[in-house]
Amino acid sequence: MTGRDPGPDRDDDAGGDDGGGRPEPWAQVVDDDLDALVHGADLDGLVRMIDDRSSVRDWDGLMRVRDRSRRAVDTGRQLWPAATLAEYRLALHAPPAHVAAVLDETDGSSGRFTIGPLTEVVAQEHTWAELVDHLDPGPRSSFVAHERALRGEVVDDRALAPVLDITTTPAPWEPAYPLATYRDEGAEFPSPELPDDWVELAATPDAELLDDDVDAALRHLVEPWTTSSNGRVESSCVVGGAAEAIGALGVRRARICSLTAPTALAWIAWAGASGGAHGRRRGAAAGRYGTWWLLAALGDLLDDWPVGGVELGELVAQLRWSRWDAFEPDVGWSLRIAVEDPDEHVAWALHAQDASS
Repeated sequence: MTGRDPGPDRDDDAGGDDGGGRPEPWAQVVDDDLDALVHGADLDGLVRMIDDRSSVRDWDGLMRVRDRSRRAVDTGRQLWPAATLAEYRLALHAPPAHVAAVLDETDGSSGRFTIGPLTEVVAQEHTWAELVDHLDPGPRSSFVAHERALRGEVVDDRALAPVLDITTTPAPWEPAYPLATYRDEGAEFPSPELPDDWVELAATPDAELLDDDVDAALRHLVEPWTTSSNGRVESSCVVGGAAEAIGALGVRRARICSLTAPTALAWIAWAGASGGAHGRRRGAAAGRYGTWWLLAALGDLLDDWPVGGVELGELVAQLRWSRWDAFEPDVGWSLRIAVEDPDEHVAWALHAQDASS
């Protein structure tokens, strides 16, 4: 049954407001079928309702499912899975006005448990051109803009809040970054294809160690792997080459495989976008930002941040990239890269690992 709320007793205005403190139109509608499911904490019934309303594109009705299921958590009803699913479907398919509601900057709980960050989910099926007039300037809208740029849309940086201090448009030296694919019932997060023409390497211990900012940048890149999951991170910076850098990690027998710069950067960005085994995914835009930050650390450029794309491009061309391992199986999420700067006779070994259980 639908219609205008006949009285003030009903608590149906739990949805967002229109910016002036008034409930949004969908929140003022009587929805007895939904209220009965919420009152009975019928999670299965709510999921079926979400499927039904998604299939007929009843976005106002889906907003009510999200809003009332979220509010029910405050009364002890554990309906957050229904709220999360409704929010995810809205971000993926709904028109711009509804998307703006789920990306509301004042709503700290939006997207907390969705399968991917809402800014990345939204960017898959919506253009920046159709969203920009509906979104308030702020961090979330900026992330949407960067995600759209990674999908090939031209975005004017001047319209964005200064959240990510890098250009939206990828530079010529950047790779085609791995992008998530979101569907109604799940998502895919592909990793780049890596070559496997391995060459055995006798790791060299006792190299001269150097201090730099690369370890901190690597830890920032894969922070969800260590803070929300089972991951570990280690790195070395040495005078010498890959053999010395890998040996500085305590490895005595290793193998390496040359990488092109685009493949190495795509792999780094994939790691930065991922949440690992149990952490929260941060999205492709965050992965790209982490890649730029790591490059700046490799080039000792963090004191000059923000760094221009031309300067980083020159650095990328100067470095030599390899993947490495210690003849161990690749389990879970991993990033093992050796980087050499032949001009400076300096090398790094980067290792981040997060097991799947």
